[in-house]
Amino acid sequence: MDDDIEVLQGGVGNAGAVVRIGAHVLRPTNPHSPAIHALLDHVRRSGFDGVQEVVAVEPDGRERLVFIAGDVPIPPYPPWSRADAVLASVAALLRRFHDATVDFVAPVGTTWSAEMADPTPGPDPVLCHNDVCLENVVFHHGTAVALLDFDFAAPGRREHDLATMARMCIPVEPDEDAARSGRGGLDPVARLRVVADAYGLDGAGRTALVAALAESIERGGEFVRRRVDAGEPAFIEMWNSMGGQERFDRRRRWFTVNRHRFDAVMA
Repeated sequence: MDDDIEVLQGGVGNAGAVVRIGAHVLRPTNPHSPAIHALLDHVRRSGFDGVQEVVAVEPDGRERLVFIAGDVPIPPYPPWSRADAVLASVAALLRRFHDATVDFVAPVGTTWSAEMADPTPGPDPVLCHNDVCLENVVFHHGTAVALLDFDFAAPGRREHDLATMARMCIPVEPDEDAARSGRGGLDPVARLRVVADAYGLDGAGRTALVAALAESIERGGEFVRRRVDAGEPAFIEMWNSMGGQERFDRRRRWFTVNRHRFDAVMA
């Protein structure tokens, strides 16, 4: 019955289309779903339980997944989600996920999204989530326990995925923009160190993380702008509410001025 359907909040591309019915979640599939489902099955068999279990693909084309209970913060983010310990738990969870993907081989004929993929995945990539924002993480008592929404998963460097996560979850941006989502007053430089420590990066990895973060910020806004130019209403609304192109330009200018501080804290 309709009364038993709960529309799950968060996300933009699938907003209003992800629903919970009892113990399961129904959400749209995409051309890359066969690869994503194989990935989720693989990491679960490898002992990583921080992803949803795939149940089936419904006759109407939606995927049926097992619901993971917990807290999923959405803007304006609640005060508890600002804590360094919360951020560290996301980085640690992402490390466990990456490690579980090392020996994954995608089924022949399957594909990955290129929307947010690492442009230089290198010779020894892991599988990257590519969209680890707080809205895509389930928490239990302030500790990250599961990742959601693998629509943009693709092979890439660990540092690429970690930089994307850091940019969105720290967040790495001027304080005036962080305040828009209720995260003003945080120190993004110190919090990048929290991310690197929790993930367990060595010296070379920390240098690579800052470089990947710079790349991510330089490309910032491209994905949303493509969706805006395509006329997608949800992305147009988000673009305008976030401050449009000026927000991304402001962040690029701010990061250029403060890059030396990020380099120093990673040394």
